[in-house]
Amino acid sequence: MKIKRFEEGSLMANGYIVYLEKGGLCYIIDPGYNPKKYMDFFEQNKLTPAGIILTHLHSDHTGAAAALCDRYDCPVYMHEADAFVYKGRVDIMVRDGDQLDLEGETLEIISTPGHTKGSICIMSEKNRLCFTGDTIFDTDLGRTDLAGGSEADMKNSICKVVDKWDNDITIYPGHEDGCTMKKVRKYNREFLALRDGNER
Repeated sequence: MKIKRFEEGSLMANGYIVYLEKGGLCYIIDPGYNPKKYMDFFEQNKLTPAGIILTHLHSDHTGAAAALCDRYDCPVYMHEADAFVYKGRVDIMVRDGDQLDLEGETLEIISTPGHTKGSICIMSEKNRLCFTGDTIFDTDLGRTDLAGGSEADMKNSICKVVDKWDNDITIYPGHEDGCTMKKVRKYNREFLALRDGNER
């Protein structure tokens, strides 16, 4: 699987394009800014967007979604818990365990509430990678003090979901750089604190 990352905006949010080869289909994940950069990349690589997947409802991850879905007439996916309060367009509401197909490869939706009620991660088991939105980063975790956030939900998501991932899974977060779960378990103090039953 090929991944193109755009890091933009005052919050340095990551948006991603995932695809298998030039001239094929792709998914857009969290396009927060500058739809033209995405459009230019599609044109250069002859890609056709199959959909836009939003890991949660915050504007730094959703800002360019409307322009892109209008331009390419592709559906917007969001977890139902966020979709009910999100003011933008959502075509398909997803739940934990739903699967999206990318030309024969599977992207699985994993519910990880905490940062928002409807926060999700997107796992490609075959490629040993996961897009984690604002649930977990390389050295810390997402905030829980914004509307819809919950420290109890975050702890549950970390302990019962994220900590089950193997060390060779590479995370691609909504901010900052990607890394393996092995490095998360070594350097991410907030992850370790919640996993070990402490306050972060």
